[in-house]
Amino acid sequence: MKIALLNFGLLQTDTVCELLASRRYQCESYSSCAEVVRRYAKEPFDLLVLDLHHREKETNLVQEVRRHIPTPVPILCVARLADQEVILESLDAGATDYIATPIRHQELSVRVTVLLRRAYPMRVYGERLQFGAYVFEPARERAERDGKLLDLTRKEFDLGLLFFRNLGRPLSRALIVETVWGADHPEMSRTMDTHVSRVRNKLGLNPKHGFRLAPVYGYGYRLEELTTDRRESPTVGSPINRLANAATA
Repeated sequence: MKIALLNFGLLQTDTVCELLASRRYQCESYSSCAEVVRRYAKEPFDLLVLDLHHREKETNLVQEVRRHIPTPVPILCVARLADQEVILESLDAGATDYIATPIRHQELSVRVTVLLRRAYPMRVYGERLQFGAYVFEPARERAERDGKLLDLTRKEFDLGLLFFRNLGRPLSRALIVETVWGADHPEMSRTMDTHVSRVRNKLGLNPKHGFRLAPVYGYGYRLEELTTDRRESPTVGSPINRLANAATA
């Protein structure tokens, strides 16, 4: 999981990033809102930790960040406990939670973990999930097939894991978009179909590997695990079947 820091001093940045790295999070620091927004547009992060000590109009900074970064991404503010007005205004402006200074390492670790778990419930931390030849590590956003690392984007990883966690169940288009992208918009339909196609190809979800990712007409998609017989038997309408039918006619 990727965490961004904004407005932190150099010494505090090193301390916080070292702590987060020890919890297996990736951490990067930025000095301006514009820099954070550019980075998010290029490569989204999962949580923003915002220091409110070094700017006069802290609430405006939260509003500025929230205009460009969608609500599902948590914003954790760092503020002096005495600055109750700043804390309340920041929460009202779109921040998710706050932590008071001086930062206690254990508290920061717990708050970050809780915020990420709430924001991304489909990701289970510290788990190694295996489905036949496929292995998913949600905390590291890693996926393997037959021991080989698969090159997946974050959305492709989330989409693949969603299908495997609901193996055999039809998933509606609305549910898929809501779960992976955070909102159901009509324009997301084509994007979803493109991602499903990529996931099918990159993961090799075909009879050769024991699975089939198929559309459910007028509804969505379903990932099926195939039995040995179904892997080996020819499909209806295949040349082999047509030849067999002709021989018995």
